[in-house]
Amino acid sequence: MKMTRIFVAALAALGLSGLAWAASSGQRAPEHHHWHNAGPFGTFDREAVQRGLQIYQEVCASCHSLDLIKFRNLGETGGPFESAEFPNANDNPIVMQIAAGYMIEDGPDDAGDMFERPGLPSDAFPSPFANPQQARGSNGGALPPDLSLIVKARSHGADYVRSLLLGYDEEVPEDVHVAAGQHYNPYFPGGLLAMASPLSEGIVTYSDGTEATMEQMSEDIVTFLTWAADPHMEARKQMGVMVLLYLFIFAILVYIAYRQIWANVKH
Repeated sequence: MKMTRIFVAALAALGLSGLAWAASSGQRAPEHHHWHNAGPFGTFDREAVQRGLQIYQEVCASCHSLDLIKFRNLGETGGPFESAEFPNANDNPIVMQIAAGYMIEDGPDDAGDMFERPGLPSDAFPSPFANPQQARGSNGGALPPDLSLIVKARSHGADYVRSLLLGYDEEVPEDVHVAAGQHYNPYFPGGLLAMASPLSEGIVTYSDGTEATMEQMSEDIVTFLTWAADPHMEARKQMGVMVLLYLFIFAILVYIAYRQIWANVKH
């Protein structure tokens, strides 16, 4: 009974801490969403990751970089285009096609000049801007963050990013002044950010025929960004299950050995 009260008190404390966090940061607490990859046995929805990649390429890539992800990661174990036929992701034709769709600056050549070439699976996703100064100049002084680890870098992770994408509100509170170039979103600290709502109904046409609703697109792009932040999540979880299973079997063997050794000893 005492342990039950302690457990209930702990849950209440967690709930209150979440409310306190929202109040102190001046933003609305993110809405909880069930993710396919959540939990110790959760896995990525491959189709959702693929659709999220499409959204990144067609919508997000014009402003946001993805510096820590290489094209070959898309075809590696756990990637959206993983294929048993092509265990080496560098030979995966889908990965090669995606990479070739980008022009990569390389060099210098023998003459000392820089040049552009089609992307290779070994290349990283190129940044849309040459440097931070150019990025700020093209976005009203705001620096678009790199999205490689955005889900891990923000409190409440995937729930926060999804809520932010869906949280643009046209009804601005009377005590909030929205200056030119700013947009109101109650899920963002302070409520004002330079980025306009990046998603709108039908902004993309999914290649698999899925209806591109706001809910669907926000879930897909966040799923992709969650994968980008932890592309080896599934392998890590599988390893964890194997370790726990090993330890469980080892504990049983140790207990059996203990009983046999001390069976004839009087206590």
